[in-house]
Amino acid sequence: MTGAPPAGTEQEVLARITPDRLVTLAQELVRAPGANPPGEEAATAEELTRLAGGLGLQAVLEEVEPGRPNVGVRLDGGDGPGLLFLGHTDVVPPGPLEEWGVDPYAGTLAEGRIVGRGSADMKGGLAAVLVAMAAVRESGVRLSGPVRLDALCDEEQNGIGIRRYVQQPAPPLLGCVVAEPTDLATVVAARGASYLHIEVRGVAAHAGRPADGRNAISGAALVVADLDRWQEELAATAHALVGPATVNVGVIQGGTSGSAVPDLCRVEVDRRLLPGEPMETVVETVRERLGALDLESRGLSWSVSSPMDMPGFETAPSEEVVRVVDAAMDGAGRGPVPLQGWTAACDGGFVAREWGIPVVVQGPGSVHEQAHRPDESVAVAELVVAARGYARTILHLLAPDPRG
Repeated sequence: MTGAPPAGTEQEVLARITPDRLVTLAQELVRAPGANPPGEEAATAEELTRLAGGLGLQAVLEEVEPGRPNVGVRLDGGDGPGLLFLGHTDVVPPGPLEEWGVDPYAGTLAEGRIVGRGSADMKGGLAAVLVAMAAVRESGVRLSGPVRLDALCDEEQNGIGIRRYVQQPAPPLLGCVVAEPTDLATVVAARGASYLHIEVRGVAAHAGRPADGRNAISGAALVVADLDRWQEELAATAHALVGPATVNVGVIQGGTSGSAVPDLCRVEVDRRLLPGEPMETVVETVRERLGALDLESRGLSWSVSSPMDMPGFETAPSEEVVRVVDAAMDGAGRGPVPLQGWTAACDGGFVAREWGIPVVVQGPGSVHEQAHRPDESVAVAELVVAARGYARTILHLLAPDPRG
């Protein structure tokens, strides 16, 4: 139930949230490797667990696959519904080291920013949530319900962590805050993401007599041209907050030699989903479009598969968690910012779809300006505002239990 903490409690909690605490935790997390691929989150998960324990919080590891655990951090409260903070422990690989000005895993502090892979996406957000939870615990306030931080593996690739996570029964929750980088804005709608793998098969032959074969690359070229047309069609219908669905051809692989007619060509496609758009409909649409190309008349066959899909979500601005979360960050020093949509995707879509819980995304750093780039960084000042905003969210959404 929304309420106000006892007089003086909020000031006491916020005073415990200092730049030094945040810098130390964020640096330690950045220094723990977590590149995915290949899936090295274990070091980050273990470090997150160690840091949480040092702050007096309960923390457990649950292995999803060998060497790939989810992390659960808990702050106890009363018997009422709780609040979930959601994050992930993996980061994208740093890429060519010569493009970095610093060691990507050193957690360098420079000009008021922590520089390193994952500093913005999203180890800074994890550090901010940890410090907020610790500050509330240290104040001794008795909350009406528990606070959870669940940091999952494999968010950057196939989502094995969140898929395992939402298989459990939904706990009683007032809402979910995904601590991904949003420049501290409150995001109430996000696109989903999916991968499409298309294979075109033909008949191999010597290039000196190409008519003896059936060229799979030529067939795939027709597929790519049609996907480009689909992208133009989708651009005509945009969601008010997240824009249109998109299609992007990212990989084409085919052929073995310039002197041979290729019998196989693979096309890998990223298809961004609108909130509520089911993956089954997307796959069926692709099959219809490919069928209309009549590749069979060229002696070609084709197949479509979807190895990964992450649903989008949309939360009504009138939801209590939206109002409390946004006001909390506003009052923590961010200032007023309109509610926003996000063109990126996150694990929060699974929570909204599978558990029916209102979800927002809100965190320090910029997904567009910093995430997945060389010299990725996050401002220490943003970490402080984020942690104070999260603490205020906890205090105001989980109004202290008068029996505490």
